[in-house]
Order: sequence, then structure tokens, then C-alpha cells
Amino acid sequence: MPEHIGIVAVSAEGAALCYRALCLEGASLLGPHNHPEVTMHTFPLAEYMRHIERDDWQGVAELMLASAEKLANAGADFLICPDNTAHQALPFLRERSPLPWLHIAEEAASEAVRLGYHKLAVTGTKYLVESDVYPEKLRARGLEFLRPDKEERERINQIIFDELVYGEFKPASLRYFQAVITRMKNQGCDAVVLGCTELPLLVSPVDSPLPTLDSTRLLARAALRRAVGTSIGAVAARG
Repeated sequence: MPEHIGIVAVSAEGAALCYRALCLEGASLLGPHNHPEVTMHTFPLAEYMRHIERDDWQGVAELMLASAEKLANAGADFLICPDNTAHQALPFLRERSPLPWLHIAEEAASEAVRLGYHKLAVTGTKYLVESDVYPEKLRARGLEFLRPDKEERERINQIIFDELVYGEFKPASLRYFQAVITRMKNQGCDAVVLGCTELPLLVSPVDSPLPTLDSTRLLARAALRRAVGTSIGAVAARG
């Protein structure tokens, strides 16, 4: 039997995309209409934001740990969090967690290495982009990276929290992202990390000036590999 996947959700659109990817791509491994057992728990995004805006990652960790306990009690075997920003809290909770976690930035870094990329444009909330979540994992794999500048970070953050988390995907916002990605392409980046789990809903591979590393779906595929016990190629080939 496949392992039971626990989703520690933070924002609705990113968590929904991850859940959908698990279910749809699970069928390619397990047969029609089949996928591993999945349980998801989330506190309101507002509760997370109260801590994130104060740079209180211990507070974020406590919310994630409470979700982890509920998922463990529901029978989950391991955990994923389809929220890049919240990964800043993982160091504060891993030792106390009832279950192991997959790390979204590790999966993006592994995929970049597999595809032969060398310098990544890292996009996401300003909290994520200004953190060490991606730099730590990318440097560990010998990858270079570039972040949006301060003005770009603020505008991207606004788009994420005023539009994407509410399921609003505006053409003007897509054009802005394309301009930012183009600038970083001109500075030597050969791929872009969509490091907010809602971003793949706005920026598709055909719309991006650079090849995309879809953190949401990469995490879902890693969870499927873990749950089903298959090799990396079986799921990644669908990407």
C-alpha cells in the first residue's frame, strides 16, 4: 500500500494545486482514478500572516506543528507543506515533529541539477526571497541564483497577497512577472523557480521567458515518489 501523505496547508490556492497534482498524477503510477491516501489540514492564512509579518518563525512553526499532530493522528506517514515561505519555520519544528517532512526547495534544487541548470532566478513572496530557504539548498547543490530587486520584491509580494491567494490571475500581473524574469534572464539565469505555490497558476511554461521550476508540482511529485516508492523518472517524465 502507498504511504499516506499529510499536507500542512497554508494558503488555499497553492494547497489546492498541490492536492490536485497528487490526485491527477497519482493515476499514472497506480492506475485510473487512483492515488495515495491524502489528508490535509490548514489554519486560516490570517493566523500565519500575523506571525510572518512580525518575523516570528517560531510562531509559524507552532501552527505547522499543530497541523502535523492532527495529520499524524489521522494516519499520515510523512508531511509536505505546499508553501515556500513557511519553510523558514521548518528548523524550529523538525526535532519535535511527529512525522518526517519533504522540503520544497530541496526538490526544486534536485530538479534543477537533473535538468542541467546552473543559475536560477528565485521568485516568491518578499519573505521567501529575502530568506535563506532557497540559497541554502541551491548552494548545497552547487547552483547559483539571483533574487528580484527590492522594488520587484514588493510588487511581486503585492500581487501574491492581493491577487493570487484569492484566485485572481490578471494579465497585467503576468506581464509584470514576464518583465522581471526577462531581466534576470539577461543577467545570466537559465531557469526560474516559481517559489510561491500560487505562481504556477499565473505563470505557465509557455508564458515564461525562462524554463520554469514549478515548486508546487515538484513537491507533489516528490510526495508521490515517496508514497509509491517509485523512481524519479517515472513521475518527472510527466513534467
